[in-house]
Amino acid sequence: MSGSAILDVDLLAFERGDAARRRATVDGVMRSLVNGFVFTSHDVGEALLDDAYGMLAEFFSRPAETKAAFVAPGSHGQTGYTGLLVETAAGSDHADWKEMLNWSRPIPVGHPLQARYPHRYGEQVLPEAAVPGITDVLMRFHDGVFELQRRFLRIIAVGLGASEDFFERLLRHGPTLTRAIHYPPMALAPGAQHEWAAAHGDINLITALPRATAPGLQVLTESGWIDAVAPEERVIINTGMMLEQLTNARIPTGIHRVVAGADQPGDRYSVVQFCHPTPWTILTPLASCVDADHPQRYGAISAGDRLDEVLWEINLIEGS
Repeated sequence: MSGSAILDVDLLAFERGDAARRRATVDGVMRSLVNGFVFTSHDVGEALLDDAYGMLAEFFSRPAETKAAFVAPGSHGQTGYTGLLVETAAGSDHADWKEMLNWSRPIPVGHPLQARYPHRYGEQVLPEAAVPGITDVLMRFHDGVFELQRRFLRIIAVGLGASEDFFERLLRHGPTLTRAIHYPPMALAPGAQHEWAAAHGDINLITALPRATAPGLQVLTESGWIDAVAPEERVIINTGMMLEQLTNARIPTGIHRVVAGADQPGDRYSVVQFCHPTPWTILTPLASCVDADHPQRYGAISAGDRLDEVLWEINLIEGS
């Protein structure tokens, strides 16, 4: 495989195919993830994506004071609205030119995770009052994409030499986060390019990115930056820091950015979903990923602590 290639794999071939097709899917995924990215088929539903994007565009078009009513203080950007020029990519000296709406699926009332991690499992803040019906659509979107991520992680588990259901228990009641992002138009000089979001890696296991409304996503490979535009009816899957830690960097974090070119004057909308293990999961490299040629690179840390480290770095912990 070329060092700059992102492969297109078939999730259903792994789930329904014979042994040879399953092996081919696993091989394709593991080869593509050398760059932290892969395309895959999905069954989320194009109509649901259309409904979600339509309602989100309606919300982001509201006046600033209307959107500000849905900020969730103390949530560290894990639910509700986050305004322009707040989130800053780790290592960047300027904030990203984007605004966001964040949501998760609530866990059962009284679950011990709520008491132990209140800022991770707070009450969801969604703009139902501003856009009636949006809560139902966004929750169905969240559930559909999470099911896709759960299934895709079974492929990765097999590729790592672990049990196919290795990730199942880790995901149960994890704070998987869906984020709708609005990148406003940029006024650029002829031939210029502007970063809507600076280069960064995600802090999670895997991220799913259904189709965006415009190009802009770029991936860092050994050959440099390349555009990442998923084929029709495909989802982009990229890897995060927690998966890199669990795999002893056998699967690296997918580094990416979002850029606006001079020929792209309009808005860009995307909806991404960050798949997280439960915060009390201890991230330590799998035995199958450590040997004499690949000594252990990472010590143990809880997923919750690792997430808080990065939230502080990117300016989403209030007061940071």
